[in-house]
Amino acid sequence: MRTLRTLTAAGAAVVFAATAATGAAAAPSPPPAPKPRITDAEVDAALARLPGYVTGTMRSTGVPGISVAVVHRDKVVYLKGFGVRRTGESAKVDPDTVFQIASLSKPISSTVVAGTLKDPADWDRRAELPGFALKDPWVTDHVTTADLFSHRSGLPDHAGDLLEDLGYDQAYILDHLRLEPLSPFRVSYAYTNFGFTAAAEAVARQHGTSWQKLAADTLFKPAGMTHTSTEFSAFANAPDHAATHVKNPDGTWSPRYVRDPDAQAPAGGVSSTATDMARWLRLQLVGGTLDGKRIVPADTLAVTHLPQVLSQAPTPPLNHTGFYGLGWNVSYDDAGRLRLSHSGAFDLGANTNVTMLPLEQLGIIVLTNGAPVGVADAIAEDFFDTAEHGGPTTDWLPLFAELYAQVDDTGRSTTDYAHPPAGAEPARADSAYTGTYDNPYYGKLTVTANASGTGLTVALGPKPMRFPLTHYDGDTFSYVTAGENAVGRTGVFFKDGTVRIEYLDGEHLGTFTKQ
Repeated sequence: MRTLRTLTAAGAAVVFAATAATGAAAAPSPPPAPKPRITDAEVDAALARLPGYVTGTMRSTGVPGISVAVVHRDKVVYLKGFGVRRTGESAKVDPDTVFQIASLSKPISSTVVAGTLKDPADWDRRAELPGFALKDPWVTDHVTTADLFSHRSGLPDHAGDLLEDLGYDQAYILDHLRLEPLSPFRVSYAYTNFGFTAAAEAVARQHGTSWQKLAADTLFKPAGMTHTSTEFSAFANAPDHAATHVKNPDGTWSPRYVRDPDAQAPAGGVSSTATDMARWLRLQLVGGTLDGKRIVPADTLAVTHLPQVLSQAPTPPLNHTGFYGLGWNVSYDDAGRLRLSHSGAFDLGANTNVTMLPLEQLGIIVLTNGAPVGVADAIAEDFFDTAEHGGPTTDWLPLFAELYAQVDDTGRSTTDYAHPPAGAEPARADSAYTGTYDNPYYGKLTVTANASGTGLTVALGPKPMRFPLTHYDGDTFSYVTAGENAVGRTGVFFKDGTVRIEYLDGEHLGTFTKQ
């Protein structure tokens, strides 16, 4: 980001110097504003391809259920469900099936906040919430709603998510973010669900209400989004809800896990339907109105669509610079058109996507009930690719499948703990390891000997969660991680009255001291 500012300033200085030297009267005219390029016929062709492409991705991946909505020029031009809500049962997905939308919650939540503000400058109001602070007191005193909604607070990537996996509630997680190390403020981009959540909860507190009620009163009720909620109980109790599914080793899909995201409700806890999301998409594409009624101020909503921080340098296949706005991925295509998108992904069983070109008044919503294998993103990209070029220019599904596979591999240990090395040293007696250990961030950890007299178990979290230890070599053990951010087997290292958990130690917070 600093480099871009420097280059821009240098370029401006060169232009100014040349103008002054030659006596030129005026600076060059700016380029003309981009114009719409996609015709109705091209949208129709993309719509004609859509159902076949959706069913094709389902056949090739096995994802059980999908619901899709397309909006063009303030009309819902496509709305259809595919597949089943739950494998092993006959109930079909339809446009009113309720899905967990994961991080599609973020642009929903930025719409809610925009609806509460009277002036665009209010996005730069300090985020104040009891129990929430960052490691640097100066940053705590200056961090704003916009900073946290654009992931530029300096918090590490996905800060707090591992606490959620261990069962800690929102209050505990937000209180302990103060222990996380910080990158440079407003310069560093790192995606953080709980930084985002803290800002949303601060806005709700400013309005004297809960986030759940604020979202319902500000957006869901006025927009007629009758099956949309920020509470997990509403999703779980909806008779027409899509269970979350993960892929089994044999290639089949099963609803093996339940994902309760209430702790990060503003960032990942929304559930909705294609019907409701289409209403929200219409509102987005026309600047905050719906059926002639103003729901969200146009100016405070427009701010959410602006780049706030550089999130990605140009990378294949699109080779466009990526920015993050307020709950949105923001980019500009070769024609200069604004492109807004966001994906949602629960490794425990959901994948979603919203993509829109506001200038074309065209957008798509894709909801699925399967863990991320690229389906939702591929459907959205294939649709826009077809609308713009008459057909897909890339086979999007394997491309996104590979990207998600790379993300899934992040954080996995380079050590194969399932296979101890030849000549591994034996462990000491169980009593050398058993006891209670403490950590200011992750709380208490206990190591106990199993009742059978063989083996050890580690317990973590408030409930707690219990993990059998497998010996690897000497004082090194391992266990199989669990939860949304599971990474397979992770190392457990005992040394001098401490125990360090490998996958909890990404920010050097994973060492526990014996009490």
